[in-house]
Amino acid sequence: MTEKLVDILQNAPSNWGKWGDADELGAVNYLTNEAVLRGAQAVETGDVYALGTPIGRKAGDPKSPSRQGAQHFMARDEGHYEAGKVESASDDYMNWADDVLNTYLHGTTHIDAPGHVWYDGQLYNGFDATTTKGGLDRCGIEHVADHGVVGRGVLIDIARHRGVDHLGRGERIELSELQECLDAEGVELQKRDIPIIRTGWIEAFYDGGVPTELEKLDEPGLTYTDAVAEWFHEMEIPAFGTDTIANEQTNSEETSSRLPLHPALIRDQGILFNEILKLDELANGCAENGTYSFLFVASPLKILGGTGSPVNPTAIT
Repeated sequence: MTEKLVDILQNAPSNWGKWGDADELGAVNYLTNEAVLRGAQAVETGDVYALGTPIGRKAGDPKSPSRQGAQHFMARDEGHYEAGKVESASDDYMNWADDVLNTYLHGTTHIDAPGHVWYDGQLYNGFDATTTKGGLDRCGIEHVADHGVVGRGVLIDIARHRGVDHLGRGERIELSELQECLDAEGVELQKRDIPIIRTGWIEAFYDGGVPTELEKLDEPGLTYTDAVAEWFHEMEIPAFGTDTIANEQTNSEETSSRLPLHPALIRDQGILFNEILKLDELANGCAENGTYSFLFVASPLKILGGTGSPVNPTAIT
């Protein structure tokens, strides 16, 4: 396809102005009290699944190859006392440990802020791209953090549906396959639900089966089509997550570009991307219990002007 992505997106659906010209929250506005209660009603077993990935593995964490790995080090531990580097301030009856984590906000399981990506010089809701200089003056993650991400989640286990451990490099997921998988699972994705798509990619990463070099990053997933963009818009999707680094087919065979869903869904519709989820335990639990809907809860950190935030989302089935 020779048409430029910007030209392709000119007629894509948009949520600009839907919640007012000053809105910086985006599609999370869809998560009303009613949506939260619908999520709570999905709880049947009380099983809790933490969907965040570990941070600071010596062998390395799943992340974009363009970002450095997390650096975790001790600022105070027993060794500091033994070496006389610090003194106890508690009358010698108690010492304590302290540590520092240096990480990209998108360097582990995280949520992208509405202002994370842009094109044509404008962010979500028409804010000027110059507002990103030195931190996001508009559409930062703190607005999402103030609201919270709570609603009815639905697992769409494409890997299990295909009968494979994980999808292969660059494999495409069609919109029709999402519905086929939902039908096979016996669950209906309703308006304002939070779809969670499993490819098995994170398990493959931990097994050493995923290349980590930037030029070799070629993840499977959905990609942009007019129908996909319209579906997200009509379904009023507030957020969606996957177990891949970028939530979409890296190299789009549809648009001949990289990551076209990011601008189409984040910038145009204000939809949150929840990336790098660990879904194997949730998937096994859903398959065992025969229920694929759950209460989904994610709380980003209130990082002022942040382009995203690490999260440890929770699914309660």
